[in-house]
Amino acid sequence: MDSFKDRVAIVTGASRGIGFGIAKDLVDRGAKVCITARKPDPLAEAVRELGGAAVALAVPGKADDPAHQEEAVRRTLETFGSVDLLVNNTGINPVYGSLLDVEQEAAAKIFAVNVLAPLGWVRRARDAWMGEHGGAVVNVASIAGLRTSPGIGMYGVSKAALIRLTLELAGELGPDIRVNAVAPAVVKTKFATALYEGREDEVAEPYPMKRLGVPEDVAGAVTFLLSEQASWITGQTIVVDGGITIGGGL
Repeated sequence: MDSFKDRVAIVTGASRGIGFGIAKDLVDRGAKVCITARKPDPLAEAVRELGGAAVALAVPGKADDPAHQEEAVRRTLETFGSVDLLVNNTGINPVYGSLLDVEQEAAAKIFAVNVLAPLGWVRRARDAWMGEHGGAVVNVASIAGLRTSPGIGMYGVSKAALIRLTLELAGELGPDIRVNAVAPAVVKTKFATALYEGREDEVAEPYPMKRLGVPEDVAGAVTFLLSEQASWITGQTIVVDGGITIGGGL
């Protein structure tokens, strides 16, 4: 993997979990990062863990808030001088149960954060830097967007839309801006706790790799897609799932 020295990334939803793992991998490889999330205190702690203000900037706010998006891009440019890379990691799933029982308001919020927010981040990164200088984007989707996902159906629908958004943006923004996605299975994070807590061995049993994912598993795939080694890859979704989708397990 090539070095990311002199490269600057924005990673949304990066105070913990997959987003923090991606930010850490980028910093370890020489990049500087702007990380976002809703709560300032966890973000500040994440900056300290990443190495401090010399390599990381925290901009708290809601991912689907256009004003927050504009502020994060502006402050990244002011602090580090460019916005070469963008990782749309923020995602929500505030409901569990039948798709037909999801309230309209909840469905709209899921789409606002999981689909429309990534579109807004890409637009602002393009307008501020990538349109003139080029860049790479990775959207964090889910295997829930590739097959049925009982209990989290609206989340799955939104992730399917994000995968399609990745395709459309790749077609529109090439050749200077590459847009790809990753689709993880269950990764051991606070966000996914309800899917495995108290029964991790049972949940992991159908996986050919016999374990659930960790943030570093996803970070490696994202970092590859952002790198020059992936310079002829765009519009693709890499499945990062421990093999669960090849065997038809739940």
